[in-house]
Amino acid sequence: SDLRQILATKSVENIQFLPFLTTDANNLSWLGYGCLKGDGTLITVNAIGAALQTLYILVYLYYSPAKRSVVLQVLLLLAVVVTGCGYFTILVDKGTRLMHLGLFCSVFTISMYLSPLADLAKVVRSKSTRCLSFPLTVTTFVASSSWTLYGLQLHDPYIVVPNVPGIVTSLVRFWLFQWYRPGQDKPYSPLPA
Repeated sequence: SDLRQILATKSVENIQFLPFLTTDANNLSWLGYGCLKGDGTLITVNAIGAALQTLYILVYLYYSPAKRSVVLQVLLLLAVVVTGCGYFTILVDKGTRLMHLGLFCSVFTISMYLSPLADLAKVVRSKSTRCLSFPLTVTTFVASSSWTLYGLQLHDPYIVVPNVPGIVTSLVRFWLFQWYRPGQDKPYSPLPA
């Protein structure tokens, strides 16, 4: 829905960039973990996710008035990904590579799930959830719950542990949407009939 809004309004106003940047980093990291582990589900889901997030970043960049800031953030992401690939390929021995990459992926997943809470103070101060995306909240809840269940099925703590914060942060955002209902933040009052 955020992408649809950007294309319809030709503006990125009120749409956060950081969650999508961290999600792309997350997808690329888990894609590497899936390749190393030989897990087709992780490979397929994260390859599609990385492609979609990259498309979102390109559309966001096109419509963003602050292109320099967006480009710098994307370059920082690329530097982290390239550094990570080099580290795991050159410096980490094969025996511990999966464990190290699992920890690395866990950090990215936790940062991805916590990034939308950066505007929590703004939501509380303005008593408005306009800067939060409800569809993203629903998607985050479903995705983090699904990955938690998948990780439990595989007995893989690197999948389970980092997805629990996604469930918790989604529940916090659902509470915010309930507490500060979207109809409450209209800057005008309806005319009497």
